[in-house]
Amino acid sequence: MSGFLLKRFATFVATLVAASIVIFLVLEVLPGNPAEVILGPEAPPSAVAALAHKLGVGRPPLQRYLGWIEGMADGDFGTSYACDTPVVDLVEQSLAVTLPLALIAMTLNVALGLALGIFAAARHNRFADIAIMGLSQIGIAIPSFWFAILLILLFAVELGWLPAGGFPGWSAGLWAGLRALILPSVSLAIVQAAILARVTRSAVLDMLGEDFVRTARAKGLSRGAALRRHVLRNAMIPIVTIMGLQFSNLLVLTIVVENVFYLPGLGRLILNSIANRDVVVVRDVVMLLAAMVVAVNFTVDLLYAAIDPRLKLREL
Repeated sequence: MSGFLLKRFATFVATLVAASIVIFLVLEVLPGNPAEVILGPEAPPSAVAALAHKLGVGRPPLQRYLGWIEGMADGDFGTSYACDTPVVDLVEQSLAVTLPLALIAMTLNVALGLALGIFAAARHNRFADIAIMGLSQIGIAIPSFWFAILLILLFAVELGWLPAGGFPGWSAGLWAGLRALILPSVSLAIVQAAILARVTRSAVLDMLGEDFVRTARAKGLSRGAALRRHVLRNAMIPIVTIMGLQFSNLLVLTIVVENVFYLPGLGRLILNSIANRDVVVVRDVVMLLAAMVVAVNFTVDLLYAAIDPRLKLREL
């Protein structure tokens, strides 16, 4: 298993390096002066030259790339041109919203998706199974941003139970912060839960038809006990795969949902930076999102090693 983990870690590092090179090439090396992009075509040449010097545009690309990587390794992400604020401060403020939002949405997704998928598989071809699969198909077809608008109309406008948008900050209290994230989390989780429910149902049904499950039932084990002891762990491999992909997808979908609910997260930060031509912030935030996605995939590989005993047998 150690060989498997070493290979995955090497892939993790190589993917990060490749992503950083692509991001750097797209934003800094392609034709065009980043200073002109930031200031616009009508900016005076003196201002463009001053900003180009500040950004280090005149240095060789390799030197600029290595300086960027070294700065990130030291925790120095540079300074936002539009805000004149260290990028790391902007990112920390945004992550305080985006990470809780993604984690809450993922928790709801896993709780709903696994429960509904297992429940449907245990009642295969019955009314409950057909109803859950029908609802999940509808859930898959609903865009998250459209569902978010429906939630705002119902729970914020009509019922007045929850805020329609905005974020009071964690300094206003834990409940106030969580209350502002309920509707965004639900709008993200429902669509993903519909996908996870279908994958869970298929994985559990595949395992229920295996010989080792029939043997366990023949020895007197009840259907529920066989499901808990033998089916779920073996079915978790494809389920964990889709969960890893979903968490990565949630990090990207928060960009859209945060703007629907006007939340000061990474989504709003990156869109505002694009609008302000703040290339420094865009570069660092895109790299951060890429690193988070790669880290999630690496975590999924670690879960494979814990769940799948075949990986241990390969080392013997």
